Amino acid sequence: MSDDSFIREVNEEIRREQAHALWDRFGPALLVLAVLVVLGTAAVVGYRYWDETRANRSGDAFSQALKLANDGKSDEALAALDSLEKDGYGAYPLLARMRAATVKADKGDVAAAVKDFDEVAADTAIPQGLRDMARLRAALLLVDHGSFADVSSRVEALTADTNTLRHTAREALGLAAWKEGKAQDALKLFDQIAADDGAPRNTRERATLMSELIRGSGSAS
Repeated sequence: MSDDSFIREVNEEIRREQAHALWDRFGPALLVLAVLVVLGTAAVVGYRYWDETRANRSGDAFSQALKLANDGKSDEALAALDSLEKDGYGAYPLLARMRAATVKADKGDVAAAVKDFDEVAADTAIPQGLRDMARLRAALLLVDHGSFADVSSRVEALTADTNTLRHTAREALGLAAWKEGKAQDALKLFDQIAADDGAPRNTRERATLMSELIRGSGSAS
């Protein structure tokens, strides 16, 4: 055997012994780590499947409730929405809550609808934007079924120049003021909407018509 061959064999034996020693020292831990990685991946995939399944099931239930409402089956729709509010997943319980209030309003039970919207607006666990939307929905119902004070108590804070709901809030407040004979207050609100470049065109057009109507009636002078 040549010296080179002998040296190679010695080196290979040393490497094998080192590899064996490393495996004895770290092998079990690496096996445990590999098992944990596999289990972790399976858990993530399983959770995603479970999450998507629950969300899809709630989405289907919500769609079915909407169909019942659109078909005029209010009582059945309310029952379905109530079940979804209790057992739904993700955002669907809140959507069911809001939609149930709308169904009640369409059914003629405005007091119950306003109560439901007010409860959503008062729920601090709900994002502020959705609470403001519920407050606005209640106010819009109260334009025809409540007083100016009822509407104002819900949307006055939403009429600020920085609020994205200001246009509809001002319109609701303006209509409530006009209905109650507060022509000057109503005119001021409609003029604000008409002059607001950020307001939707159809909202500005309605506000302009209302401003012209109030001025033409002479009630704001």
